[in-house]
Amino acid sequence: MTSSANSSKNLDSALAHLADVVDQRRDAFKLGIADPKTSYTALLFSKGDDGILKKIGEEATETVMAAKDARHAGLSAQHQQLFVGEMADLWFHCLIALSQFELRPEDIIAELEGRLGTSGIEEKAARKAAGQE
Repeated sequence: MTSSANSSKNLDSALAHLADVVDQRRDAFKLGIADPKTSYTALLFSKGDDGILKKIGEEATETVMAAKDARHAGLSAQHQQLFVGEMADLWFHCLIALSQFELRPEDIIAELEGRLGTSGIEEKAARKAAGQE
């Protein structure tokens, strides 16, 4: 599998590029240019919020199952690759949801960066105190 030596710039660039493509396809769907019969992305957008969010739930379940299979198989390369594939599907569908709600991966990165250096327990307690959980 890929090492952490890969630069975060490549990750940011890849996510931003894919988000740009998703946004372009969303806009093409809204303009009636992208046909849900020939474009999977347009098909997802045609299903609206509920359909997109349901798909994320399905992909999250598949990701969990692939992770459990990978662990059970002793993290074999084959099972790790299946897990990576499911995680990629989940991330893709999350990008669809972000676009549906007019958000970008950069919004998520900014949120995560804002949490750096904060204990997860403290961060969760702060959200709970603010009524966000």
